[in-house]
Amino acid sequence: MNRMLKPFVLLSVLALAACGFHLRGSAALPQGMQRVHLTVGGGGDFQRKLARALLASNVTLEDKSGPGIAELHVPAQNFTVQMLTVNGAAQVTEFAVRFHVVFTATDPSGKLIAPSQSIDLQREYSYDASQPVGTQSQMEQIQGSLIDDAIQAVLFRLQAIAKNGEKAAANAVGPLPANASTVQAPPQYSPQIDD
Repeated sequence: MNRMLKPFVLLSVLALAACGFHLRGSAALPQGMQRVHLTVGGGGDFQRKLARALLASNVTLEDKSGPGIAELHVPAQNFTVQMLTVNGAAQVTEFAVRFHVVFTATDPSGKLIAPSQSIDLQREYSYDASQPVGTQSQMEQIQGSLIDDAIQAVLFRLQAIAKNGEKAAANAVGPLPANASTVQAPPQYSPQIDD
């Protein structure tokens, strides 16, 4: 009977993840991360939302590093936009928005909790110049969604380390990659095209 329930539970979890459900709220972080000095290259929404997520996980954020304070360092977090398809009139019809995050964590004694971890998420969207429906706010929503998913992935990896050790972090993917969703692209947005 237990064997028959496992596939059902797995399919339910995958269905919830596919429809946009993600674990929100507090995360059980590794020992020694009760007080954290957070540094994020580029700052912005990612830093603000990550700080909020850490506070929700009962972490005290410190302005400066020092004795008894763990370090969570995000040296890289950036968006890129890549052209995916072009129609017969040489007009771009699909783009991919990619979000790349790198982070490390050390405990208060300077011991590495999480070695350099990389998170790469993506959303694909279509653009029809003959039907200008989208706006710049759609691009902001896509980026905001990718930021939220990346933060959850950071928390999932830290939780995996807390529960199962450093090796578990590589397998803790957190929210499923978001590369399957397709939305209308904003017509006013002029993305940087990667070759």
